[in-house]
Amino acid sequence: MTDTTFARILVPPKGSFFLFGPRGTGKSTWMRTVFPAAPRIDLLDETLYQSYLGNAGLFAAELQALPRGSLVLVDEIQRLPALLNEVHRHIEERGLRFVLCGSSARKLKKAGTNLLAGRAVRRNFHPFLPEELGDRFQLDDALQWGCLPIIWSSEDRRDSLRAYAQMYLKEEIQAEAVVRNLPGFVRFLPVAALFHGQLVNVAGLARDAGVARTTVAGYLEIIEDTLLAFQLPAFEGRLRVKERKHPKLYWVDAGIVRALKRQFDPPTAEERGALLEGWVAGLLRSYGDYRDLFDEWYYWSPAEAADVEVDFLLQKGRTFVAIEVKSSGRFSNSMVRGLRAIGDLSGLSRRILLYTGSRVLQTQDNIEVLPVRAFLDLLESGKLFP
Repeated sequence: MTDTTFARILVPPKGSFFLFGPRGTGKSTWMRTVFPAAPRIDLLDETLYQSYLGNAGLFAAELQALPRGSLVLVDEIQRLPALLNEVHRHIEERGLRFVLCGSSARKLKKAGTNLLAGRAVRRNFHPFLPEELGDRFQLDDALQWGCLPIIWSSEDRRDSLRAYAQMYLKEEIQAEAVVRNLPGFVRFLPVAALFHGQLVNVAGLARDAGVARTTVAGYLEIIEDTLLAFQLPAFEGRLRVKERKHPKLYWVDAGIVRALKRQFDPPTAEERGALLEGWVAGLLRSYGDYRDLFDEWYYWSPAEAADVEVDFLLQKGRTFVAIEVKSSGRFSNSMVRGLRAIGDLSGLSRRILLYTGSRVLQTQDNIEVLPVRAFLDLLESGKLFP
């Protein structure tokens, strides 16, 4: 079964746009499905890539041959950022529209942002959501294998995840000469995977990977630029306590985390906590991009209490929603310690504990205790905020 079976929820903007997402999220399939009649230029085609590399005017001539106002799909635009000069010109002079697809924002940071500012918005593409998978979604599968379409549709997910990690190193890192010390980066990746859902500890990462601290800072930037990971900032609300300020690191998919750690058996109880929290982080981030779920998001934790934390604090306008994630299937009062500690935050509209049990509960101080399915219903209905 391929990912074409599943309808994706991204709604394309009316004008030109960049579409960024990790390899294997189904960007190309989505483009062909949504815009079946549009001409597509695939820069992964090595012959085509080499022809444009040697003569960028050929790209311009092909665009010139299209009718005014045409829509053009360009896949893997990050391979040739210089083509954006012609994209810019044809938007301005001939009213062409472009979908500019890429699996890395690294080369386009300056070229794309500066050249097309105001002329092409950005959209992000994510792994499958439960809403997209429907009855096929299983939480245990999502935590063991992840939700990348390229893995989900594979007959052998274990081998496909191994190949995915190797493809990332070969096509995103080695081919583009992104790092000088490839062995150091290879050592860094499984160490960074251990920090999934943890505070970013540059010194610890550097020590365990055997590289300099400045090198680790660059490596973190690389995995973010290649869209495999993101950092969640700490909230500084000054609720009569000093909050932690280091960000937390999340990988975009549980399957990638497990592939980098070379773990493919069903997750252990100890592993499930971080994987579930990371999966929820991915859900929130996806709905933030697809449906403007929130304006800003953070985690919250007072520095004085190591065992008090709120995993996610979403802000929309002046309103906040606090979310804590626990992998336990049985509720206990200790699970809402962080949600109680943040209760005095101005604008806090609801506090939610997500757990893997089956009962919907509510504490006497109005903390909602929701199973996974009930939480998904809130996200899918757009009713998370009042």
